[in-house]
Amino acid sequence: MSFVDIMVFQTKVLGTKEENLNQMAEKMEKADLSSVDLVTFPEMFCCPYETESFPLYAEAEGEMSWQWFAALAKKHNVYLSAGTIPERGEDGRIYNTAYVFDRQGRQIAKHRKVHLFDIDVKNGQYFKESDTLSPGNEVTVFETEFGKVGLCICYDFRFPELAWQMVHRGAEIFIVPAAFNMTTGPAHWELLHRARAVDNQVFVIGTALARDMAGAAYHSWGHSVAVNPWGEVIRMLDEGEGNFRCTLDLEQVHAIREQLPLLKSGRGF
Repeated sequence: MSFVDIMVFQTKVLGTKEENLNQMAEKMEKADLSSVDLVTFPEMFCCPYETESFPLYAEAEGEMSWQWFAALAKKHNVYLSAGTIPERGEDGRIYNTAYVFDRQGRQIAKHRKVHLFDIDVKNGQYFKESDTLSPGNEVTVFETEFGKVGLCICYDFRFPELAWQMVHRGAEIFIVPAAFNMTTGPAHWELLHRARAVDNQVFVIGTALARDMAGAAYHSWGHSVAVNPWGEVIRMLDEGEGNFRCTLDLEQVHAIREQLPLLKSGRGF
């Protein structure tokens, strides 16, 4: 299977968890998913992106949101990368967690954000996820009938060694649920997606929260994006709510890796 159809949803966070889950279902229902293979949502799409909110919205694996995601994947016969939610782990800690479900609604992947977003940019953004979240420690690549897909979350994507680990485990597509802000977004969002696509010769899908200047304390940059392995932007939204569909030809990955054999030529310094 060479061609993969992906649908990307860029959404705002609404008032309650239930409202956000209903919004997810409504957007999937209204979209034409009849020939879509993989659907993606943003980081913390059903929880305010605020450290104090993460414990309040946290759920254990298998609870309400997880069941909702599984049911939607099965209903629409798609792979669903269900953004991220705060997960209350079996150890009592809270993680920023991405779940992936297959066409039958079975969980096939789970990624806990490894690199927590603790930054303090002079005259810019301050945020400290580690006030309430704990880091994961796993590299995540999952199998599909169209190939292997790597999954990481927002700040994870800044660390090239994590991308390298995903591609050397067979990933030909990277999925990145994210929420870059008004400081880091204009400077680095497109740049990072294009750089990781070129360095690793993969397709990259970055799914962002929509910007909400009136109702949210954290202001997302938006601009969900798809980049091909030559580093070209093939689709990009603006800052508002929206969605796009794109078709990825995985033969392009194979051709570029053959013609420009970066992955074979690396010296491993």
